[in-house]
Amino acid sequence: MNRRLALVGLLALLSACQTPPQRPPGAAAAAALHVEYIAAGWDSLPGWSRDSPLRAWPALLASCRVQRNPDWQRVCAAAAQLPSPADDSIRAFFETNFEPLLIARNGSGGTAATRHSTGLLTGYFEPQLRGSRSHRPGFDTPLYSPPADLLTVDLGSVIPELKGKRVRGRLVGKTVVPYFSRAQLATDPALSGHEIVWLDSALDAFLLEVQGSGRVQLDDGSIIRLGYADQNGQPYFPIGRYLVSRGALSVEQADIPGIRTWLAVHPERLTEVLNANPSVVFFQELPLGDPALGPRGAEGVPLTAGRSIAVDPAYIPLGTPVYLAATGEPDLQRLVVAQDTGGAISGAPRADFFCGAGEAAASLAGRLRAEASLWLLWPRGAPPPTAGSLAVQNSRQILPK
Repeated sequence: MNRRLALVGLLALLSACQTPPQRPPGAAAAAALHVEYIAAGWDSLPGWSRDSPLRAWPALLASCRVQRNPDWQRVCAAAAQLPSPADDSIRAFFETNFEPLLIARNGSGGTAATRHSTGLLTGYFEPQLRGSRSHRPGFDTPLYSPPADLLTVDLGSVIPELKGKRVRGRLVGKTVVPYFSRAQLATDPALSGHEIVWLDSALDAFLLEVQGSGRVQLDDGSIIRLGYADQNGQPYFPIGRYLVSRGALSVEQADIPGIRTWLAVHPERLTEVLNANPSVVFFQELPLGDPALGPRGAEGVPLTAGRSIAVDPAYIPLGTPVYLAATGEPDLQRLVVAQDTGGAISGAPRADFFCGAGEAAASLAGRLRAEASLWLLWPRGAPPPTAGSLAVQNSRQILPK
């Protein structure tokens, strides 16, 4: 009893420190929905016979290398031994070893009449920005590694029922208090020496935090990769929503291009707008590796442009191949692999499509907002996952669209 009372006190102190998973508009209603997996035939997958599954094959093999589910051992072993993989042989491999399961959600009544077999598909990308190792004119915005005074409390170590729940704060004397917000961060002396790189744009630095990872080209031409390391525990608040609430933009205008255009006209309000989001992401420098591959996703393997998606792992286990068919988008009917998560990716069917790096990827991610159907490709004979039963910690916060 004393242990539980102490925990209640700690939770009260740190209520502002916990960063809950960010849910998109309407998620409260979605929480009441029931997700089910409906067996389907391969001929019901739009574009299945036209897709090039060979392009997704390296992503699947990468996931197999970290897959720990025993139900996958047989199919992963067979995949590793497939001789001379090609589109036709890979397609035949899937049709022999997997069963398509359409992901659908039902209303609270759980009836077929309330069944929805499509959900929101958005896109994200890996930014490439300009930076400097040292603070100099034109490069004034630092990105930090986690400071030494950032305290992470694993609540599961106190009460097992809270496994996976963490709060962040800092010590002042013997008291745990919320960690510095974005507006307060400059007052933290512990950040000195934790600057990884200085960028030439405060807005781009902010958007890099939103994406959670990216590349930075230094003044000597070399490129480094930054990945998510931690965050300050403050709640995430979209700056687009802030501008709408102040009457500066309409809902339709509050996308990245609209925000960027408005701030270019009102540069004096940049700090105010960015500080409206108290959440701050800290980074770690990572090897660039193969520049054709993206950053490591939540599964721990590099993302593949056009073939990796972020999902809610409570409904789509990481490492699972998925067939994606966006309504009215024949170029987005393809085999992908669930390899990442995101703060705004909640429920099912729901996915965030990794578009790659660079300007073309940024353009696609910025305009991608479509209805899509998702089929879980599940090993034949294995029991399907129990929807909503997996506790996960999101590794990436993204700007809800």
